[in-house]
Amino acid sequence: MADTPAVRLDAYTIDGDVFKVLINEEEQYSIWPQKKQTPAGWTEVGCSGSKAEVSKYIDEHWTDMRPASLRKAMDTAKNK
Repeated sequence: MADTPAVRLDAYTIDGDVFKVLINEEEQYSIWPQKKQTPAGWTEVGCSGSKAEVSKYIDEHWTDMRPASLRKAMDTAKNK
């Protein structure tokens, strides 16, 4: 009889669970379990679904990985 790999049963890794997309003040995105309370400093963007669905949303909307403060600083330096 072959050994079966153990499945981690937590809200962060279960396939089939519903996730939500969060964004912080630096305009960085995160995937968070729908069942969990949104942590301080993060805001729900209104997108939820499977891990694949929310990942697709993030890929489409988070096109510049630099934090917002860095983008602003670089824009200011460029315009001087």
